[in-house]
Amino acid sequence: MVRGKIQMRRIENATNRQVTFSKRRNGLLKKAYELSVLCDAEVAVIIFSQRGKLYEFSSNDMQKTIQRYHKHAREVQINNYEVEQYMQQLKLESANMAKKIELLEDSQRKLLGHGVSSCSIEELQEIDGQLERSLRSIRARKAQLYKEQIGQLKEKERLLLEENAKLCEKEGLTQGSNTFVSTLILVWCKAVAAIIGSRKSSCNRLLSR
Repeated sequence: MVRGKIQMRRIENATNRQVTFSKRRNGLLKKAYELSVLCDAEVAVIIFSQRGKLYEFSSNDMQKTIQRYHKHAREVQINNYEVEQYMQQLKLESANMAKKIELLEDSQRKLLGHGVSSCSIEELQEIDGQLERSLRSIRARKAQLYKEQIGQLKEKERLLLEENAKLCEKEGLTQGSNTFVSTLILVWCKAVAAIIGSRKSSCNRLLSR
């Protein structure tokens, strides 16, 4: 005869309840013993009956096992608290970062001229100051690049003149040939000088602003 499925609810009949308790208690203690032997595990089982009678099994000293359990529970609780604190800190940092990004985006929009109708006179003055500082920085960088390019052109001019002198000395150019080459170099130098003069003027204009 097949046993029916037992419903997981309190057994109302006291005798049946006591019989079931005894059988299952012994089965549970037996399983705990087998687990400790077969798997070399530290196992402790504590059972209180309905009348308050204690039944227990421990593969080791019961008090030591209980102390070990309490120690582990405290460590887990501390770790959980630290993790929770860390998560709260991350949330706070994330909120602060989002707020900073929002402020930066708002400032960028105002620097581009958007949404300035709601700005006060103090905010407009601050925006104007930021733009002026940015322009000065850009102009200074542009002037520096012009100066570097002028220096490079002067260095190229010097190298060409030296190369021309070496060629004239090596090839023994005639007076006419030497004059022709010198004329070409002179034309090139005038062109370079014109470029240098133009860029010097641009640098001076940038620096004078």
